[in-house]
Amino acid sequence: MSTPAAPAAPAANSPRRILLASLIGTTIEFFDFYIYATAAVLVFPHLFFPDSSDGAALLQSLATFAVAFIARPVGSAVFGHYGDRIGRKATLVAALLTMGVSTVAIGLLPTHASIGILAPALLALCRFGQGLGLGGEWGGAVLLATENAPPGKRAWYGMFPQLGAPLGFLLSAGIFLLLGRAMSDADFLQWGWRVPFLASSLLVAVGLWVRLNIHETPQFQAALDRNERVRLPMWTVMREHFLTLVLGTLGAFATFVLFYLMTVFTLGYGTTVLQYSREQFLLLQMVGILFFAAGIPLSALYGDRWGTRRTMIVASGLILAFGIVFAPLFQAGSPWLVLGFLSLGLFLMGLTYGPCGTFLAEIYPVQVRYTGASLSFNLAGILGAAPAPYVATWLAERFGLLAVGFYLCGTALVTILALLAMGRRAAVSGRSA
Repeated sequence: MSTPAAPAAPAANSPRRILLASLIGTTIEFFDFYIYATAAVLVFPHLFFPDSSDGAALLQSLATFAVAFIARPVGSAVFGHYGDRIGRKATLVAALLTMGVSTVAIGLLPTHASIGILAPALLALCRFGQGLGLGGEWGGAVLLATENAPPGKRAWYGMFPQLGAPLGFLLSAGIFLLLGRAMSDADFLQWGWRVPFLASSLLVAVGLWVRLNIHETPQFQAALDRNERVRLPMWTVMREHFLTLVLGTLGAFATFVLFYLMTVFTLGYGTTVLQYSREQFLLLQMVGILFFAAGIPLSALYGDRWGTRRTMIVASGLILAFGIVFAPLFQAGSPWLVLGFLSLGLFLMGLTYGPCGTFLAEIYPVQVRYTGASLSFNLAGILGAAPAPYVATWLAERFGLLAVGFYLCGTALVTILALLAMGRRAAVSGRSA
């Protein structure tokens, strides 16, 4: 009598392939996202809003920048639904394609001089597509890493997709810096700005190749085998994990405010009010981003040792202190002082951003983890990053840089209180904090 064959064990992912797939995808996504942020300050006010004054055109351009943050929770809900229903791998591929197509389309758009008011409308539509893709990308990349992590290494694995943010920014700032050196301002405004958007298609092709050669995560596969999928992950999160969603969102609030103050706001303010050249300021930011990248693995080490929530509390306290010295450090005519200002602020960003992905993944059960973690992260983006450049520009114009620093202090305090409340809630429910 023959014995029935045992079911084949699910194919294992090699750690190197998993970490590469999570890192390269978020690097591409953030590169696409940041080339828009840079162009929104340097290019789009002139080409898509030429009928407005310089200040009004910049604010209108920053408003289209904010459109993506409105789209990101929509992407979280859509891609999160399929990520929790059919799997992480297929959903990550779809999210990367959505982001890539939207970015290339921006590089092909006619400007206001060609089609009038339709140009900024199409720009906003493409920006919505970028946000939609990034809303589904980040959560899946974090889960791809953390759900494949060995015991005691979840924060370390979870920081690899977070490294995509500084790497994407370095690529973005680097390509704009090279274009600025290689061509005149007239050529850059006429056609050079399109190069980064079109070149992203090559990066997307590489990312797709890597992601199509990975397997489903063991934790989600086990949930599938136990038939533990929920029918409507979004509804389950809202009904059963609403307080977790709110506290998780606020726990990432200051992270977003700090980053977009240190990148988008400082670039606009530094090149207009403080009169630094575009190339000089981009170079200073690129050096600062190296400190951002250095802070991410450092915080991951402490995240595995102390816990991700406690690590984020410490980082948020340091951000609050940084808000107090924001104005004295950000001054005209002192590039070395500005370099120290950018390096310190972005290093603190790395300290809070490194454990953020693992923290948000840990607070949700596997059946709704893609949806819940993505929603918390992207709602924090709406609350923190979307208004940050606009609000900071408005505050600086009316009350000076000191008000911008106090704005950062207030957001850090809100984040600290949310993280403390999350720990108290975990202690009451008997979970580890």
